[in-house]
Amino acid sequence: MRFIFGFLLFLMTGGIAAADCRSDQIALKGDWGSARFTIEIADTVESRATGLMHRASMERTAGMLFVYDAPQRVAFWMKNTLIPLDMIFMDASGVVTRVHHRAIPGDLTAIDGGNAVFAVLEINGGLAADYGIVPGTLARHPVFSGQSPAWPC
Repeated sequence: MRFIFGFLLFLMTGGIAAADCRSDQIALKGDWGSARFTIEIADTVESRATGLMHRASMERTAGMLFVYDAPQRVAFWMKNTLIPLDMIFMDASGVVTRVHHRAIPGDLTAIDGGNAVFAVLEINGGLAADYGIVPGTLARHPVFSGQSPAWPC
């Protein structure tokens, strides 16, 4: 009987963990703790080009996840962007490789994410520092599932 109860508990725990990995949310964790953001996905040329342009505000727990078909060199700018943003660059396994803090609204200077970028999370400017998000932080989201994720769903 204990075996059956333990097995059912194992299955239920696995189901809960899988339910936590949703396409509309991304979780981050590191030595600093953890954070979760409700996100929009930008995974087409058009949606990545538009990004968060023309938005006057964004909820503290919101963000946008830019996803590429394959790891590549990427650069961002802040054209038509009205709010300061932190840009969190990640590799194909969901490991943060670079963080750009407080990108300046309207600035046309290229923000280089480096090589082999698979995804970029944009959140409100200052939050990465507030939370302690740094290179080496792990991200959990279904887009990393087929890429040998560092933190699997």
